Amino acid sequence: MALARGAKGSIGFLINRLRPAPTQSGHGYSSWAGRNRQLSEVREPSFNYLNDGNSQCGFGRKILLRRFSVEASDQLKLIKQLRERTSAPIKDIKTSLVACDWDIEAAQKDLRKRGVIQASKKSSRTAAEGLLALAQNGDKAAIIELNCETDFVARNEIFQYLALSLARIALSVEKYADQASSGVPFDPEYLEQLRINLDHPKLSGETTVRSAITEVAAIMGENIKLRRGFAVSKSTHGVVYTYMHSSPQPGLGRISGILTLEADNDSVSLDALQRVGSQLAMHIVAAKPVFLSKELVPSEALKAELEIIKSQAEISGRTKMGKEKMVEGRLRKYMEEVAFMEQKFVVDDSKTIKNVMDGLSKEVGSQVKIGKFFRMEVGEGIQRLETSGES
Repeated sequence: MALARGAKGSIGFLINRLRPAPTQSGHGYSSWAGRNRQLSEVREPSFNYLNDGNSQCGFGRKILLRRFSVEASDQLKLIKQLRERTSAPIKDIKTSLVACDWDIEAAQKDLRKRGVIQASKKSSRTAAEGLLALAQNGDKAAIIELNCETDFVARNEIFQYLALSLARIALSVEKYADQASSGVPFDPEYLEQLRINLDHPKLSGETTVRSAITEVAAIMGENIKLRRGFAVSKSTHGVVYTYMHSSPQPGLGRISGILTLEADNDSVSLDALQRVGSQLAMHIVAAKPVFLSKELVPSEALKAELEIIKSQAEISGRTKMGKEKMVEGRLRKYMEEVAFMEQKFVVDDSKTIKNVMDGLSKEVGSQVKIGKFFRMEVGEGIQRLETSGES
């Protein structure tokens, strides 16, 4: 009997397992058997939807995936093409393409509009890096300083092209032609109003200098500024000599030395002047002269330096005679540092520049003198930020 009751219980258990279990949908749960049944019902259609090529849903899904893949490929091509056209940041390129429904021509125009706005926002940021650009003909030289925020942008081909183009514009300005014989600085605002033709595939062709600078600033994503310029020309028989230091290509550099050598006799051969002039331009870059001769050092500068030297002598603890010798020696050293003619020649430090000029005059048989000279360096006089937190 016990065996019969056990068999009956087992049969009842099997019947209960095979019978659909009631669900308590009102209470938000179902029996274990019901949950398994529902899960299998959900999984099976999902499997057929993804893999059954004969079903309509599966076919539609494949078409959708294929279309998405093609569109993504086209988008990447458009981004690459617009990047090649403009050199703008990838983030800005994608933003403009999305805003213009992936119309590349409209996106290119949108990039330029965005660039003007972004460039104006960046115009207050410190730009202490950049390049000097030089343009020169036989009688005249013009040099400009174009600043940016980082040396990375200064190495960019578009930035360098703009710098050289601005130097050529400065060289051609008639406004400064008469004054250049005595050396004259340019007014950057005047130059920015002039027209310029940019023969470059990524720039806008003929435009104003100011618009060209703004356009390049938008491409580079930095503040770019035409800071200053200078023009110089020879006034008598002679030549303008230049030297560019740290030069990435001809006409560009970070430091420049420029001077004119002028002879009294028009028949003087220019070969000797050329040799010495090139060396003197290099000397200007290395030695940093401020005044042509000690006679031309302003009395105010001399008085200020003398006061410093005397105060140093007073605290030196030397005798009265020792203090006088100290003042005399340091004043002579100051003159050698700031007066061009008193400096030791960097090519041969056994000679002063005065000795070099006397030897040149004797060689060519005519008095030769330094007419004008100056030295320029990128970023000089600009206060650089100690931290990079500026935005």
